[in-house]
Amino acid sequence: MNHAIHSPWRSALQGVREAIPLLGGYIPVALSFGLVASQAGFSTLEATAISALIYAGASQFLFVGMIATGAPLWLVVAMTLLINVRHVVYGPNLAELLPRSRHWPWLMHGLTDQVFALALTRLPQLPDVKRFSWFVGASLLAWAAWIVGTTVGATAGEAFTARWPLLGEIMPFALPALFLTMVAPRFTNKRWAAAMGCAILAALGLTIAGWSNVAIPLAAACGALCFYTVKLQTQRRPV
Repeated sequence: MNHAIHSPWRSALQGVREAIPLLGGYIPVALSFGLVASQAGFSTLEATAISALIYAGASQFLFVGMIATGAPLWLVVAMTLLINVRHVVYGPNLAELLPRSRHWPWLMHGLTDQVFALALTRLPQLPDVKRFSWFVGASLLAWAAWIVGTTVGATAGEAFTARWPLLGEIMPFALPALFLTMVAPRFTNKRWAAAMGCAILAALGLTIAGWSNVAIPLAAACGALCFYTVKLQTQRRPV
């Protein structure tokens, strides 16, 4: 009986432990966002609220920039939703691995790129009864770290960068570096390597062509198309 009572907590703590490496990318970018938000005229409370409620790195930077330049609210909302449309792909993939629960509408707020990548790798390795609690622990740690990092960045970000100027240059690279360490193991699979190579080349080509604003979503679409095209060709290949 005691095992049954305490196992959800142990699973949640396991999720917390396994999500700790994500903080190496979350905290520097959250600090950067807090600093950018404060420089754009947002108070510490406002910056923290944005991280707590929107909780989407790239969208938050875009949100703050567009608001600061006086963009209309409808355009800000539309662009934020456009950047986050990738979650339409994330959700169904994780739904196959997670049990049904009335709490998911709230917990899906904790779904980010990094949590998705970690969950997609770890959830299939866990028993069904542990998956829900594991996801709760991992996502809550990431969310809390993002909020705390934003608050610190908004209150002391300028002091940090003034004392260590190089810090302002390296912090923005923390998140791309985290993504690189997550996707690198996938290159051992030919299908994944083809899809990611296609996405990289598409993003590079679009950026060079001056289409940097749409490079990420279009490159992601190209990578997904390549991934499923390779799958179809593999299925049609005669045995």
